[in-house]
Amino acid sequence: MTLLVVGATGFLGTHLLRQATAAGHTVTATHHRTPPPATPGVHWEPLDLRDRHQVHHLITTLRPRTVINAAYRQHEWPTTAHGPAHLAQATTTTGARLIHLSSDAVFSGHAPHYDETAHPDPTTPYGAAKAAAETAVAALDPTALIARTSLIIGDGDSPHEHRVRDLATGHTEGALFTDDIRCPVHVHDLAAALLELAQTTRTGIHHLAGPHALSRHALGVLIARRQGLDPHRLPRSRRAQTGPPGPLDLRLDSRRTQRHLRTTLRGAHDFLT
Repeated sequence: MTLLVVGATGFLGTHLLRQATAAGHTVTATHHRTPPPATPGVHWEPLDLRDRHQVHHLITTLRPRTVINAAYRQHEWPTTAHGPAHLAQATTTTGARLIHLSSDAVFSGHAPHYDETAHPDPTTPYGAAKAAAETAVAALDPTALIARTSLIIGDGDSPHEHRVRDLATGHTEGALFTDDIRCPVHVHDLAAALLELAQTTRTGIHHLAGPHALSRHALGVLIARRQGLDPHRLPRSRRAQTGPPGPLDLRLDSRRTQRHLRTTLRGAHDFLT
């Protein structure tokens, strides 16, 4: 498979590159503001997703079989919302398979859980940008696959794990919310599932999250214990009382997608114990 990974300097992107090259795929990766690392077997190209002409030129020149978009900027609408639309326009032109990464942030948290049939009802600017991207991708490229995921955890190297370590050791201020519920997924499982789906003809919405719903504080306790830190040193608070505003309980139901995967999406209690 000839693969283009957009947003490859991020946490998920780097794991996609490792697994894709290990599997023998021909891989090109893009970077924008972050300098690209030296990654064996990967060809790097600069790309500004906000520039429709630049996106079109790259896709039509490289003509990859598959494009996985893992790029976003939480406070930048053009990258998060317009960029995926530019990709969908280009992949429709070349016939490439587009897999677009979305987020549980497209939901309000008012429902008890969200499966693939749930309609977005975002309450934050980031969630609105992600929902807009989903709409644009689905409209422009009906063959695209949109993969919603949740909080991504690794083996000590994810942003949330770094935050837990800094809080437990007193290197930063803040707290972990006890009322902010997510369904964490391990980055290895997520990357493997995306690459598996890339080699199918499946389209539309798919959920790729773990089966265990935990608060950010409960997740922090598991992370601290695995890292040999004292979980009692983790400050706690309630997001509903201290903010910032946003959805509180986002439980992605991934059972429908899991039935079509060989890759097992493990829950946090599985990969953190």
